[in-house]
Amino acid sequence: MPTHSFVSISLSALLIICASCFLNAQDKYTFQKNFSKEEFENRRVKVYDAIGNNGIAIIQGAADARGFNSFRQSNTFYYLSGFEAPHAYLALDGRNRRATLYIQHRNSGRERSEGKTLSAEDKDLIKNLTGVQEVKPIEDMARNWVYGGLVRSPHPVIYTPFSPAETGKDSRDENLRYQSSLSNDPWDGRISKEGNFINLLRQRYPQFEINDLSPFLDKMRNIKSKEEIDMIRQASYIAGHGLLEAMRCTKPGTFEYQVEACARYVHQINDARRDGYCAITGGGTNAWMGHYFRNNDPLHSGDLVLMDFAPDYHYYTSDITRMWPVNGKFTSEQLELYNFVVAYRSALIKQIKPGVTVTNVLENAAKEMRKYIDNHTFSKSHYLKAVEKALTFRGHMQHPVGMAVHDVGNYKATPLTEGEVFAVDPMIWIPEEKLYVRVEDVVVVTKEGVENFTDWLPVNAEEIEATMQETSILMTRPAIQSRN
Repeated sequence: MPTHSFVSISLSALLIICASCFLNAQDKYTFQKNFSKEEFENRRVKVYDAIGNNGIAIIQGAADARGFNSFRQSNTFYYLSGFEAPHAYLALDGRNRRATLYIQHRNSGRERSEGKTLSAEDKDLIKNLTGVQEVKPIEDMARNWVYGGLVRSPHPVIYTPFSPAETGKDSRDENLRYQSSLSNDPWDGRISKEGNFINLLRQRYPQFEINDLSPFLDKMRNIKSKEEIDMIRQASYIAGHGLLEAMRCTKPGTFEYQVEACARYVHQINDARRDGYCAITGGGTNAWMGHYFRNNDPLHSGDLVLMDFAPDYHYYTSDITRMWPVNGKFTSEQLELYNFVVAYRSALIKQIKPGVTVTNVLENAAKEMRKYIDNHTFSKSHYLKAVEKALTFRGHMQHPVGMAVHDVGNYKATPLTEGEVFAVDPMIWIPEEKLYVRVEDVVVVTKEGVENFTDWLPVNAEEIEATMQETSILMTRPAIQSRN
């Protein structure tokens, strides 16, 4: 009997402890730690200034993830709030300069299987974390518009992004292409989430004037804050180390996807759990395709392999490319082209500073590279033709980089400004051999000049060859053998 009582008491105590642990687990929430709420508040202040005292900005958050994918907030919504839960709306009222988050109620059943998600029931906590003035359930949004006087004359002007939202491994240009493909499918034809939202606003509130908020948000995002630059620098640092591991893993017979896996391993163990974009790992003539992503071919001795890959590091990414010989040793012909591109990279970066235009940078770098060509011999006439053509190519200065790999904004329209981040990507094409050679780095314009986030990453042929001799993940843990 005493033994039985002891067992009963012990089981009861264990159940209480387990219940307590479960409740503590349920109460555990996640919220970003990379930006202060003041950073988000400052961004919202700029929106208030842009829309004026008769404007209201409404920003949609991302929809819930489909299937077994994990949710990721849209870049714009995160940029203005840091809030990461699906089906949320952010209203920024220029009339009283107050921000309201409209979000879903708690789903206890889902939290029991997935963990806590911040919801309307956590309004005081969310206000403290984000700095918004109000947190309300999503069904209150239309009600607030009626009782808040929005549908009465004089009507405020509504601003909302017209451009498609980015939600991770995408960019606006790719999202627009995707939307175009849907529109061209006669059995689909779905409009975008943003287009549907704008249509609903016009149908339900025809008295509103609705304007596009995207151009202003693009301009904001084009100039990165110190905190954003820190994030891109870290994303670049991780991406660079991923490329180093990919170099070490490369041997003849290794598959492109195995090299990709080595880089992704480095990303994930360094707190970058998503991809910034599809990895490009092209061996031989596969590199000729600019956005080759299948990565399913074996690598062959004598070929070069091109890798362009960076992680999504807490909503920020980079865009780094390197090339290296599959067998660990550049040929003399490969070096003629590769060394030219590396020298072009240095010539471009050297010209970048505040106040100069992209045209200035390209023209001055081309003059320097003209001297390089005059002082070097190329073994094939089509090699000389390719490097000559590079002097007039305008794409060596590439797209902005930030929350998306092809980030929003336009740094080419005006003289360069401190805080602009973009890719420097010198390249040449040799169609006679289906050969494409390039290297790519991400830089930020500083007060004095420029910072290359991967100036430490090997780019010279000798350094790359030495890196390839180091021990790799694949050497210590090779692929398992098939059981068939």
